[in-house]
Amino acid sequence: MAYNKVENASNRTFERTLTYDKYTDPKIHEKELDLVFSKSWQLVGHVSQVEKAGAFFTTEVANEPIIVTRGKDEVVRAFYNVCPHRATKLERTESGNKKILQCGYHGWTFKLDGQLNKAPNFRGEDAACVQDACLRSIRMEIMESLIFVNLDDDAKPLSESYGDFFEKLSKFPFLSELKRTHQKTRLIKANWKAYIDNYLECDHCHVAHPDFVSTLDMNDYQITTCDNYSIQGTVVKPDKNYGTVDLNQAEMQGGSFFWLWPNLMLTIYPGPGNMASIQMIPIDHETSMAVYTYYFRDENLSQEEKDLMTFAEQVRQEDIELVELEQIGFRSRAFNRGRYSSSEKAIVQFHEMVLEALNE
Repeated sequence: MAYNKVENASNRTFERTLTYDKYTDPKIHEKELDLVFSKSWQLVGHVSQVEKAGAFFTTEVANEPIIVTRGKDEVVRAFYNVCPHRATKLERTESGNKKILQCGYHGWTFKLDGQLNKAPNFRGEDAACVQDACLRSIRMEIMESLIFVNLDDDAKPLSESYGDFFEKLSKFPFLSELKRTHQKTRLIKANWKAYIDNYLECDHCHVAHPDFVSTLDMNDYQITTCDNYSIQGTVVKPDKNYGTVDLNQAEMQGGSFFWLWPNLMLTIYPGPGNMASIQMIPIDHETSMAVYTYYFRDENLSQEEKDLMTFAEQVRQEDIELVELEQIGFRSRAFNRGRYSSSEKAIVQFHEMVLEALNE
């Protein structure tokens, strides 16, 4: 799937939004797991989590257990976190460093490159039957130190899936110096798409985000749609700072807010070199897990960096309150769909991509 600027589809731009059953129907949720999340590149981690040989971390994508390792050969790989013997989840801890991975069921062990090490209950002639019983690998790519996986073996390479996005990202010189420092999760009582919709427009900012609006120059706020992603941004007002951030000395004078199909948002705020990712993980048709990850140079944050996090988290809390109220309305019989404003082209792009993915 590749979407050019939404203006290319302007002849068929909808006057009204996705129907609200797309946010409330459990059958749509199951369909999205299969056709959206199992067929798209998903951010799972950062190279700073697997800096040394033997390091690993575990995660899930579309309900599939995954393990990412750095082998003795220094190569980072991703596998299904499932033992080939009897389908048992292999590694149960979130992260660590090991020389060998061992299944807790029958004691099978695997090297960090996924190759079988030992199968204790297969001896003699039986041992030959399981020599090729390796961990099943998953497509994985690393761009700008971010680790992505895709469950679809036939998907386009990551570098071809998002137009010039990674070229744009590479222009932030400090990104290579950052590491994953903090992560927070929040259960949200709303469909994952509701949060994406909210992120892709700023018509609500003047109503819901007073500090955001008082700090950033909304007269210069721009939203641009690109190939399978969009970008929003503006600069800080000349007479405004937030917290202790000295914008005269800051590496970033403005804010850049990216969305990547389907559920990833990357934000770079004014101030010292920073990045944050937001991922909306669908739990069910009306519940999502928001995963907020921060990337700074060091986990011991300066006061400026702490203030930046406080500012970002305030905006996010304001958004969560909105989308949870919206989910209540989605269930109402009052209306079955909403309307687009002329400034919501990024939402139109997102909705068209959802419908295309669902073959509707």
